[in-house]
Amino acid sequence: MAKQSSMDFEIQFYEGILQKKPDFLQALIAVGDLYTKKGLYQQGLAVDEKLSRLRPTDPYILYNLACSYSLVGRVDQAYEAIKKAIACGYEDFRFLERDEDLANLLRDPRFGEYFLQIKEQRKNPRSPQNHSTRER
Repeated sequence: MAKQSSMDFEIQFYEGILQKKPDFLQALIAVGDLYTKKGLYQQGLAVDEKLSRLRPTDPYILYNLACSYSLVGRVDQAYEAIKKAIACGYEDFRFLERDEDLANLLRDPRFGEYFLQIKEQRKNPRSPQNHSTRER
């Protein structure tokens, strides 16, 4: 119970900061994480969408956006967000494969196929799929 009230206090604290500075990145990240931990997935998604507008190429923000979409069952958007996160540099594939927040996405066959291709490309970085070189 103490953990729950501590979490509620932290949420109120960050929400207070955001009332004064709505684009304060660290407060947005913190409150979005707290919303998700508390099971307030729609609120977490709203924060992650805002963060992705503020930092559209940040791989970790895009990863969290994919998690939020997955948690609310919006698998198409989760798939697009995770692809963008990876394209922008997200590389912790071991964590990704075990992340419960991505459970809905991980069950999607499109993602499974895409993820196998990405892992194969990472194993063979000189494969023709990874480099567009012209023969002279």
